[in-house]
Amino acid sequence: MLLTSEYAVLDGAKAIALPTKFGQSLECKPNKGSDLIWSALDNKGKEWFSAQISLIDFDAIKSSDKNQAKELQKLLKNAVRLNSEFLSKWNGFKVTTKLDFPLDWGLGSSSTLTYLVAEWADAHPLLLHFKNNLGSGYDVACAGADGPISYQLKDDEVKWEEIDFELKFSDHLHFIHLGQKQSSNDAIAYYTKTLKKKDEFVDSCNQLTNEFLKCSSLGSFMKLMNEHEKLVSNTLKIETAKEIHFKNFNGSVKSLGAWGGDFVLAASELSKSEVHKYFIEKGFKDCFSYSDFVL
Repeated sequence: MLLTSEYAVLDGAKAIALPTKFGQSLECKPNKGSDLIWSALDNKGKEWFSAQISLIDFDAIKSSDKNQAKELQKLLKNAVRLNSEFLSKWNGFKVTTKLDFPLDWGLGSSSTLTYLVAEWADAHPLLLHFKNNLGSGYDVACAGADGPISYQLKDDEVKWEEIDFELKFSDHLHFIHLGQKQSSNDAIAYYTKTLKKKDEFVDSCNQLTNEFLKCSSLGSFMKLMNEHEKLVSNTLKIETAKEIHFKNFNGSVKSLGAWGGDFVLAASELSKSEVHKYFIEKGFKDCFSYSDFVL
């Protein structure tokens, strides 16, 4: 979850990112032949993608989804470019990936896969990401972190580190799934087209991120959430999630990552049961407290 500097992180803004307790695993076993037999399972163990990948050119001999197979081919080819020894002996493998979360949650099925393949290939996860994707890479960094991180792209250098971000009021923070998965590439394209004053936007996000890092009370945290929402809304001419869905919510609501879908963060003086009841009655049934969601 990208807590601060959504969009602006692409242009060098410092961001706070929160790894979640939900992730993805990859199991690799030797197999007969010289192909990769790939099976991707969702959180209920149901296969959502399968493919037979040739180790000669990484073409899909067969697959359940051609576009997904092309993305996998691209990922594996780039991993080999970073480590020529990876898969060089043409020994076959049976590869099984397993998600801890529903596929439509937008929690990083691609970014965690990038991290896992990089680990398998003995390559740097962020180098593999930047060969493969237009995004900032914060989610790939999160895939290997044990707790909240600060993340910044600056002067062609990636700076990230795990941070002390223990919030004493975290029992008043909640994550709500909106059920409207967004395309990161589409969001990036819109941002690039719409942004007019990049330096001003980045500086404002940096200031808010630093204030979030020093925040010690729920009231101040909610104020910062509101300021951040107003900044992004005014800059990119997008309505906030609260304006669209939750005008009468007794608290603050902040979008996370690409606006318009996936998850939002809600903060309120109300009890957990009262907050979750409000969102469930609005039709948003996937509600999580901060401690149940953030690693």
